[in-house]
Amino acid sequence: MRTKSKSEQVIRDIKHNTCKKYSSEENIRIVLEGLCDETSIIELCLREGINPNVYYRWSKEFSKAGQKRL
Repeated sequence: MRTKSKSEQVIRDIKHNTCKKYSSEENIRIVLEGLCDETSIIELCLREGINPNVYYRWSKEFSKAGQKRL
């Protein structure tokens, strides 16, 4: 097993500390905004600073949670 060098650890720490953490309320707001069809998902993701894959994952989780409630 390869151990991480000091520089790799520093880079990982910087990435971890600079990633924006979104609350559940923010996730829901962004997903609902994407469902309104006023802007494209790409534009929404660029504006919010998230990867479209993250949006679609949140959307899927939101949908599953709604199905469980029914």
